[in-house]
Amino acid sequence: MGKLNELTISQAANGLKEKKFSSVDLLKDCLAAIEDKNGELNAFVTVDEEGAMKTAAAVDKKIAAGEVLPVLAGIPCGVKDLICTKGVRTTCCSPILKDFVPPYDATVIEKLKAQDMVMIGKTNLDEFACGGSSEHSCFGPTKNPFDLKRVAGGSSGGSAAAVTANMCMYTLGTDTGGSIRLPASFCGNYGMKVTYGRVSRSGVNAMASSWDTVGHFTKNTEDIATVLQAIAGKDRRDLTTPDREVPDYSKFLGQSVKGMKIGLPKQYFGEGVQKEIAEAVMKKVAILEKAGAEVMEVDLPSTKYAVAVYYVSIPAELSANLERFDGIRYGKKPLSDPKDLMDFYCEARGEGFGDEIKRRIMIGTYVLSAGYYDAYYKKAQKVRTVIINEFAQAFKKVDVMIGPVSPIPPFKIGEFMDDPLAMYMADALTIPVNAAGVPALACPAGKDKDGLPIGLQIIAPQFEEGRCIQVGDFLEKN
Repeated sequence: MGKLNELTISQAANGLKEKKFSSVDLLKDCLAAIEDKNGELNAFVTVDEEGAMKTAAAVDKKIAAGEVLPVLAGIPCGVKDLICTKGVRTTCCSPILKDFVPPYDATVIEKLKAQDMVMIGKTNLDEFACGGSSEHSCFGPTKNPFDLKRVAGGSSGGSAAAVTANMCMYTLGTDTGGSIRLPASFCGNYGMKVTYGRVSRSGVNAMASSWDTVGHFTKNTEDIATVLQAIAGKDRRDLTTPDREVPDYSKFLGQSVKGMKIGLPKQYFGEGVQKEIAEAVMKKVAILEKAGAEVMEVDLPSTKYAVAVYYVSIPAELSANLERFDGIRYGKKPLSDPKDLMDFYCEARGEGFGDEIKRRIMIGTYVLSAGYYDAYYKKAQKVRTVIINEFAQAFKKVDVMIGPVSPIPPFKIGEFMDDPLAMYMADALTIPVNAAGVPALACPAGKDKDGLPIGLQIIAPQFEEGRCIQVGDFLEKN
């Protein structure tokens, strides 16, 4: 069977059910992979071996007693270190929260604990999820499992690298402008960015409250459906989660794509997108066309403004959300001896926030200030509405849209650190999806001439994650 940590969720669940191995066996193989690879990859920043072992042993007892357990029971999982976990430190990979241990679980963690999840630890990210490369972490960058000189993508780079390196079967991440899809693309696995409000954000440290979504990484499409089933749904603690039925996502697996209308946004294949990446995606589209799907070009003309909208809106919301980290109620106190309250704030935040966070707070405070709110923030919100309407119009003609995740392959660590604008452009094809609040699934689409992964994204209308799963599963199996 090979190493147990190389199994998918469904394979591991079947093995546990048939008593071919135990949850403790699964966990031991995953811990061995972390021991072996984490030193070079830096995917995990906290490993809770004791807690994980306790849960795995409890699951094994239930199986021995003949209990029928959920699919995710006893399956090792990693959690982005932005999501609150009771009794296990949650740092947001920021110096200001380096020793913070939450007194409660986020809703997604509660839901997975109800399924007897085995949480193996917390994964690396860009500080407070601000970045597209996982280089902006106080624990150092996560490295790409395919090439240690390159980034794993961001901000959920640790979560993506952990799945690819078989350190666990699945991981949780967040996606505000591409933070699940970009790492999934760069690390060659599957990443689900859900509809805004499909999964509760309660207990997840907020970056930009009107953009943030919680999703996950897996090794195949079937596992995407399994995890989504467990975490989706209404939550009274998050009023952006609508009282809308969660469908049985497994019913979208193994379905034909015959008669489906597939849209190719022309802006996603144009200027700035490397030829090799566009060609790899088109090869996958050809498979769908051959299977009877109808392929047509669609127009999303405001795509070119999405990055600008994002980098006005996001810093504005971020600066408001990070206001609470003042070294008094949250965050560590300054090392120096401040002379007054203002000095205390300046010292605490000066020591506690990294360069990218400071850059975004300054931009955000500026665009929200008197005299500039209308010129920047309000205008950005108007353009966001235009983007939302363009997606709505396109989905009147097509069932899903397909395009590359990133216009470029994984770049070298340090390559864009002195050029934030170049780094921001890596998200040019993911940000519009977040602006529109629609779901998208990142799937592997082959490799480039250097053996680096290429990812495509399947984009669907709001709350139609099932369509993403249907097309992703078809491509995986064909």
